[in-house]
Amino acid sequence: MVRAGVDTEISKWFSGAKRVMFVHAHPDDETIATGGTLAALAEAGLEPLVVTLTRGERGEVVDGPLAHLAGTDGLAPHRQAELAAALAMLGVERHAFLGVPPARAEGLPPTIYEDSGMAWQADGLAGPGTDATADALTSVPAVESLNDLLAAAHGAGAGAIVSYDDGGGYGHPDHVHAHRIARAVAAALELPFWEIVSDDPAEQGQDSGDSPALLEVHDVTPWLDRKVVALRAYATQLTVDGDEIVHVGGQRQAIAAVEAFRFTPAP
Repeated sequence: MVRAGVDTEISKWFSGAKRVMFVHAHPDDETIATGGTLAALAEAGLEPLVVTLTRGERGEVVDGPLAHLAGTDGLAPHRQAELAAALAMLGVERHAFLGVPPARAEGLPPTIYEDSGMAWQADGLAGPGTDATADALTSVPAVESLNDLLAAAHGAGAGAIVSYDDGGGYGHPDHVHAHRIARAVAAALELPFWEIVSDDPAEQGQDSGDSPALLEVHDVTPWLDRKVVALRAYATQLTVDGDEIVHVGGQRQAIAAVEAFRFTPAP
């Protein structure tokens, strides 16, 4: 049941778009960065669409009973199952993998875009790895993934598109690619494009000088329990420790009760 009065406020999010398409690179990204917002939109009956670009084949695996999946063909289907469980916890019913209908250009057979992998750089951010496969998201000609995402947005009747900033949040090449094609599709369909704000929303101004930006901050505290349960579904990728996530590499990240998005005009 939608909390009284809350659904009216949620309907104003993303400038009142009736259906928002969220473009994420790998399973777990949607919950970590936007899980509370997704749960709120779903509860308000606004049917958000999540498009996941890869199945996270190259992800590391948390030490423990699932560690044997690392680097095997069994990791991708397991991460798909984790994604399905997480979306169910968030109440999200509309999902597609890029390359598979409805996120596939008309007339083309289904395809799988593989995780491109990454390497940590000296500046502490992720960057391209050296061993991406020929089927990796960033190896396939960009026009193919672009057309697939265009088909998904058009078919879903998207009213706005959400994805990462131009740095992909933390530099992963699949995240950067997600930004590029999501913003291009938004421009092509004349839809508003919203970037996920990675920094503390409290430190963000409403506008940023010569680059006009509108900041939208969502208090997702009422849906935080759902977000936490969804995060727990990703046992291969992270551990929930109190109010923090412990990533596979040991990095700690607070589970955000506030999720922020910046409107970015078409170039």
